[in-house]
Amino acid sequence: MMLETIAPTTPDAAASQPVIPADRFVLRPPRRSDAGLIAHYAGDRRVACNTRSIPHPFPPGAAEAMVARAASPARGEDVWVLDGTAGGLGEVLGLVHLARMDRRQGEVSFWIAPPFWNTGLASEAVAALVAANPHRDQTLFAEVFQDSPNSARVLTNNGFEFLGDAESFSVARGLIVPTWTYALTLKP
Repeated sequence: MMLETIAPTTPDAAASQPVIPADRFVLRPPRRSDAGLIAHYAGDRRVACNTRSIPHPFPPGAAEAMVARAASPARGEDVWVLDGTAGGLGEVLGLVHLARMDRRQGEVSFWIAPPFWNTGLASEAVAALVAANPHRDQTLFAEVFQDSPNSARVLTNNGFEFLGDAESFSVARGLIVPTWTYALTLKP
């Protein structure tokens, strides 16, 4: 898989973060111009309630702050926008995150905009990210809420294996939610 690297030549581009091709879209770093659509979709309660960190209601300026954090050279995770414009889809179909952890490990998280649910985009995004393995991780982890079996299927469809039950706090729900934890061993 050929990866194009976005150089830090514009304030919109995350330093040295690759653009990752997929069949129906590309995974690319977020741009300031994405903030409106990110806020629109992340502001949907159905999206926020399926994540640990998206608040509901979604505060003004939160999308712009996320885009700025994603462009910071000191960021702890890379964020990619699923950009389907080349394939006639929307410019922002969702986001996929890859957080850095210790010992060549990473944590994957993702959300898809509701108009694109049940279309296979999440599975395709995770597959592209796993194939590219941009951090050269040896192990990827992911956690999904137990009341989101479609998210669990995205992981198992991409070779992740179930590790066990856990719990995480959901900001949007304002409570601790039961989760399933998954792992995937990679060959960097």
